[in-house]
Amino acid sequence: MSDDIPAPDQAPGAPHPRDTPRLFGQQAAETAFLDAYGRDRLHHGWLITGPRGIGKATLAWQIARFLLATPPAQEDGLFGAPPPPTTLTIDPEHPVARRIAAGAEPGLASITRSVNADTKRLRDQIVVEDIRRLTRFFGLSAADGGRRVVIVDAADEMNISAANALLKMLEEPPARTTLLLVSHQPSRLLPTIRSRCRTLRLSPLDAADMQAALQQTGADLPAETDHLTALAGGSVGAALRLHSLGGLADYAELVALLGT
Repeated sequence: MSDDIPAPDQAPGAPHPRDTPRLFGQQAAETAFLDAYGRDRLHHGWLITGPRGIGKATLAWQIARFLLATPPAQEDGLFGAPPPPTTLTIDPEHPVARRIAAGAEPGLASITRSVNADTKRLRDQIVVEDIRRLTRFFGLSAADGGRRVVIVDAADEMNISAANALLKMLEEPPARTTLLLVSHQPSRLLPTIRSRCRTLRLSPLDAADMQAALQQTGADLPAETDHLTALAGGSVGAALRLHSLGGLADYAELVALLGT
């Protein structure tokens, strides 16, 4: 994608979810996934839901790194299998993490809205050709028998043809494949897609987690962010948009008008 076309899965002013080191405020969702993994009940489809800007895509990329970097548990003689993992965090120097950061991990496919070849503009929907790319991805990567991960962000943006194509993959998923669907409005998805996925529902961040997450973005924010945090409703993405669009100044003017 051209540098002058914004990434459809990246909030303005924030690092790409692929490059976000830590996920704040979503321990319940992380624990639920790790529990399923530890009990060998890893569903082939996961629907990661919640408001925009609270870490859904960051969680999806963390899960992808974890799955591709963590070998399946093996029985270990008299002592049995090792303890199940307690965190999704993978060392950034791990080969999988380095390949993902470079966009060169063969076991991972990321589906977002693509650029229309005729208009050279970003489409407003994920189209069926975007989903059909996965057929080639699965075909090329099946030989080594390794795990495969697909991230669709945002699944709400699929048109009906793309949604039906993805549904077929959920109905007959390739072996050792996990599909991670990021969804801001799951009600917009086909009921049959929702029914074939396990849901991880994320919540808006509290004030402390908002402060930490905003600091992590590296954005040029004011020293005092309490008002920004309150106005954003627990969404880092919303806070960054408010800041970039001058929302705090507008809010201050409104308060001044109401006080007169």
